[in-house]
Amino acid sequence: MTAEAEDTASVEPQDAALWKITLGELDEKMGVKIVEESVQRVVATMPVEGNRQSFGLLHGGASLAVGEAVGSWAAVIHASTMGKTAVGVDVSATHHRSAREGRITITATPIYLGGTLTTHEVLITNDDGERLCTVRITNLLVDRKD
Repeated sequence: MTAEAEDTASVEPQDAALWKITLGELDEKMGVKIVEESVQRVVATMPVEGNRQSFGLLHGGASLAVGEAVGSWAAVIHASTMGKTAVGVDVSATHHRSAREGRITITATPIYLGGTLTTHEVLITNDDGERLCTVRITNLLVDRKD
């Protein structure tokens, strides 16, 4: 974590009710499971089976979709400490290798946690811990519209 993220994390209110992750329809269809959720780290898993493209490989779009979801959840958890929510403004992915079977692990950690913007790195790894994809997502923090 960067010094900026550490500085912001240290001033967050300790009694704030953190937002809890709720899976959306696509997340459920993809088989996403939440393993850990906090301001400092969100971890999820997803099976390769059911998320493959026509050549039998993990679909790059599935990696991007799950990476964006996990990174956005991390941003919303941070935003909730300030009574705000987050909306995505930029996402990009680099696919390093693919997988044909097993389960992937998706881990979002903050690069920058600000009062108006967050940036997260999302690592997607296979069962052997090998990096399959790196996603970078930036979210704008906005007031909630209740």
